[in-house]
Amino acid sequence: MWRNLASNLFTLMVVLLIAAAAAVAWGKREYAGPGPSEVAQCVQVAPGASLNAVSQQLAEQGAISSAYVFRTGADYAGKSRDLKFGSYMVPPGASMEDIVGTITAGGPSTCGTEVIFRVGVRENNVILRDINPATGAYEDIARHNPADGAVPEAIAQAAEQADARLRFAVAEGVTSWQIVEGLKQAAFMSGEVAEVPAEGSLAPDTYEVDAGADRTALLNEMQARQTAILQREWDARPFGLPYASPEEALIMASIVEKETGIAEERETVASVFVNRLESGMRLETDPTVIYGVTGGEGILDRGLRRSELDTTTPYNTYRIDGLPPTPIANPGVAAIRAALNPAETDYIFFVADGSGGHQFSRTLEEHNAAVARWREIEAQRGEATDSPVQGDG
Repeated sequence: MWRNLASNLFTLMVVLLIAAAAAVAWGKREYAGPGPSEVAQCVQVAPGASLNAVSQQLAEQGAISSAYVFRTGADYAGKSRDLKFGSYMVPPGASMEDIVGTITAGGPSTCGTEVIFRVGVRENNVILRDINPATGAYEDIARHNPADGAVPEAIAQAAEQADARLRFAVAEGVTSWQIVEGLKQAAFMSGEVAEVPAEGSLAPDTYEVDAGADRTALLNEMQARQTAILQREWDARPFGLPYASPEEALIMASIVEKETGIAEERETVASVFVNRLESGMRLETDPTVIYGVTGGEGILDRGLRRSELDTTTPYNTYRIDGLPPTPIANPGVAAIRAALNPAETDYIFFVADGSGGHQFSRTLEEHNAAVARWREIEAQRGEATDSPVQGDG
C-alpha cells in the first residue's frame, strides 16, 4: 500500500513538474514573443503608477495578452520597480519584454497629447495634437491663433496635463522680435525677456520644454544651437567665397531664406547673390528693403512703395553696395549651408515664374523676357505693382 502511494505521489510530482516547466516555457514565449497589437500603441505611465495598474491598462488596450505574465516577467527581470513616468510609443507587435524595456528606460515622451506653440512668418498658432490609435500617427485636434483671443479651454487643459508634451516651434525665416513675441504668448512658459536677441542668432527648430520653462533659458539654447550650426558650416566651407566672416555668411543665409521657399532653389539663389558680390553689382533684393521698413517687427502686408525703394537706408540693397549690416531674419541650417555652398552658375538675375519658384537668367536680355512673362502673370492675377521684381538688376 505504502509503496503504491509513494509511486503515485512521485508520478504526480513528475506531472506537476512537467506542467510547471511547460507553464514557465509558455510564459517565456508569451513574454518575449510578438504581442497581439496590430497597430502602434501609446503606453502611458502616470506619476506614481504601480506595475499592476500599468499591466491591467496594457491588457485593456490590447497591447499585451496577459497582465500576469507581464508582471511576472518584469519582476523576474528585476524591473518591476523601475517604471518611468511618461507616454511612450510602442510599435505593432511589440513584445512584453520590449514594452517593459521601454517604460523602465525613461527618456522624453514619444507619444500622447502634444501642445505646440508655433511661431510662423505670418502668424502664430497653438496646436493641440494627439495620436490616432488606428494609424499611430499624430493628428491635429485643434488649432488657435493667439491674435484671435484667449486660448480655447480644450487646449489650455491639455497643456496642464502632467503627461502632455509641450513644444515651442520656430519656423525658418522669422525674426528675433517675432520669436520673443511668440514666447510672451506661450502660456506654458514663464519668465521675462529683457531684450530681443541679435537678428539671425536664433536657430529655427522645434524645442521640447517643461511646463513653466524659462523663456530666456530657451532663447539662450536657441542662440547656442545657431552658433554651433554656423561654426560647423563655416569650418566646412569651400575656398573663395566673398565673405569676410561667419557673420557675413549668416547675413547672406538670411537673404536666401527670405527669397525662396523652394528647398531646391536655395543654392541657386545663393549663387546669384554671390555672383553679384563678386562682380561688384548691388544685391537689389526686396526682403532687405522690407526689413529696413519694418525693423523686423511684423510683416509688410503690401507692396513696397517707390519712395521706400528710392530712400537710402542701411538695408536698401538697391541703394547700397554689398551686404546689409545685419541678417534680416533667422535662417535655418539649409539656408546657412546654401549660403556657404552656393551652386556654381553664371546667373545674375532671377524673377518669379508664377509657380512659386523662380526663372534664373544669365543676361539682361533673358531676364527682361522673364520679367515680361511675370508681369503678364501679375496682370492676370490682378497683382501688378510698381516695385521692382526680385533680383531685377
